[in-house]
Amino acid sequence: MRTTWRNKTIAESNNTIIVENNHYFPPESVKMEYLQKSGRTYKCHWKGVADYYNVVVDGEINEDAAWVYPEPTEAAKQIKGRFAFWRGVEIAP
Repeated sequence: MRTTWRNKTIAESNNTIIVENNHYFPPESVKMEYLQKSGRTYKCHWKGVADYYNVVVDGEINEDAAWVYPEPTEAAKQIKGRFAFWRGVEIAP
């Protein structure tokens, strides 16, 4: 699977984990130069607290378009440290 935004590959991996129809990419597959921590968080009732990241390409910002659960609950431990994407970030094989 590969994620792209503004014609740039943000993440690419054959080792994603799907949870609630979202592909979670391993951290080593993510090009962190395109991500910027936004400071926003979200608390999921079963996965725990997610940190949001802006996707930034050529000065254009897609706010909160990526998220990660750095310390998920036991029920979601398989996605620890993995990134998921939305808000116009394309995800395709």
